[in-house]
This record gives sequence, structure tokens and C-alpha cells, in this order.
Amino acid sequence: MNVWLATASVFLVAGFVPVVWGVTTGPLGRGVAAQNLGTSVVCLAILLLSQGYGRPSYVDVALVVAVLGPVGTLVYARLLADELQDDPPHTRLFTVSVVCVTVPVVVALCLAGGPGRAAAKLVLVGVLLVVGNVIASRALPGGFSRSEVTR
Repeated sequence: MNVWLATASVFLVAGFVPVVWGVTTGPLGRGVAAQNLGTSVVCLAILLLSQGYGRPSYVDVALVVAVLGPVGTLVYARLLADELQDDPPHTRLFTVSVVCVTVPVVVALCLAGGPGRAAAKLVLVGVLLVVGNVIASRALPGGFSRSEVTR
């Protein structure tokens, strides 16, 4: 087992504890926010597994997850808008944690892989994760407001 696989294992275990807790307990809003965090954790774990197993094609799977994860949260936000309005989720901690974890992981993977097309794809996945998470958090009632994002 190498460092990349060990880090992916830690991400999955440490990341899914709050996800499972958020989905199984509490109000609906917490579950939607936890779902958004879960897709980010899976995406980062896939990137780490790609490096650990030496399979660059796994980055394509992470790219799909980075696109579809926030889209799923936006669908939930739209379909469950009335229910979420009553008890809005607090997404600030999840969003900040995704940003703080995504940047070092993507930078480390880019340094390990060297410059080139693969690094550009990794940066694209990282940008999609961060931007998608911020957009999905803003779409949820009680999420980031415009003034909090621009501060």
C-alpha cells in the first residue's frame, strides 16, 4: 500500500462519518448538505486512487462525479425547496472544508504527475469541485449568500 492509497482510505473513512451522520440524523436540510459533501469526498478519493493505482483513466470518473455531484444537490434544492425553507441547512462548514481539502489534494496530485494534460485535467476537476460546491451551497436556503462569497 502506498501513500496515495492510504490517504484515499483516510478520506473515505473520515469523510463518510459526517456524511452518514448527516444523512441518517436530523432534518432534511442536513441530509442534502451531507449528500453534497459525500460527492466531494468520493471525487477526491477517486483522484487519490487514480494516482495510487497508476490509472489515469480514473480521473475521468472523478470528472463525471465533480460535474454530477453539485447538479444532484441543485436538483434536491429545487425539488425540496418548500421543505428546506422550513429548516434551512447550514452548509458553510461543509463548503469551507471541501475547499480547504480540495486545493492541497489537487496541488499534490499535480506535483506528483508533473506538467501536462493530466495536470490540466486534475486542475479542472478541482475547480469544478470547488465552484460546484459553492454554487450548490448558495442554491440551498440558508447556504452562502452573495455577500459571504465575495468577502
